[in-house]
Amino acid sequence: MHTIWKGHIQFGLVSIPIKLHAATENKNISFRNIHEECGTPIQYQKYCPNCREEVSNNDIEKAYEYGEGKFIKINDRELNQVNRESKQNSIEVLDFVRLSDIDPMYYDKTYFIGPNEAGVKAYALLRDSIKKTKKIAVAKVTIRSKEHLAVIRVIKKALIMETIFYPDEVREINDIPNLPGNIDLTDKEVETAETLIKQLTTEFNPNHYTDAVRLSLHELIQDKLEKEQDVITSGDKEKEDINDLMEALQASIDKEKSTHHQEEERKKKAKKAT
Repeated sequence: MHTIWKGHIQFGLVSIPIKLHAATENKNISFRNIHEECGTPIQYQKYCPNCREEVSNNDIEKAYEYGEGKFIKINDRELNQVNRESKQNSIEVLDFVRLSDIDPMYYDKTYFIGPNEAGVKAYALLRDSIKKTKKIAVAKVTIRSKEHLAVIRVIKKALIMETIFYPDEVREINDIPNLPGNIDLTDKEVETAETLIKQLTTEFNPNHYTDAVRLSLHELIQDKLEKEQDVITSGDKEKEDINDLMEALQASIDKEKSTHHQEEERKKKAKKAT
């Protein structure tokens, strides 16, 4: 598993050397924009509409827009100075709270935490202590020059870290337009809704759910490859091995279909139960 960050968990006077690994992966099917005439991927140039000319990276500066068309320039030296004020290689534990205290809307991205070779015992101490006290740790961590608020909790034998949004990054519920207030509902309407909820209630199993759109896209791409329909080789690059692409796509489709089949069977059993 690829390591994306190395550092320490600062837990009181205990320093635990750890590694972070991404716990999730994006499986969205991405597309490239190509030139219809020759099949070459389109490049996007950096262009100044005021000077009407292409600009290089050396001609570009960072700036904060504080009003329409009004900017304050921030140079790399100033950014580095700000970043040095944060603990770059440390996950600093601030507090311990109950998991139920944090609403799921605050959660952002999940990471697996693994111990370095020298930190196995300290890692186990923190993991077992969190599990026994039924608490989670609130911490601060800097990843890629951005300081995050995070929580550390236990899943099975592992510590995981989830970055969470700061309170001022979460919008107010009252900002939602047209929220209904107290609505008069009949007993029959409420009973019908409650009955439906009971019929659909089950234990959560993530393997029951599939991305039907992604499965359909995989099948569409595989079908086009098999028929060699709309297959384009761009420029002077060597043609990719279609057999390798087919194997990768077929593996993805088989996995999606298996999960999709499980979900369909679950739905059929739920219907029979009612």
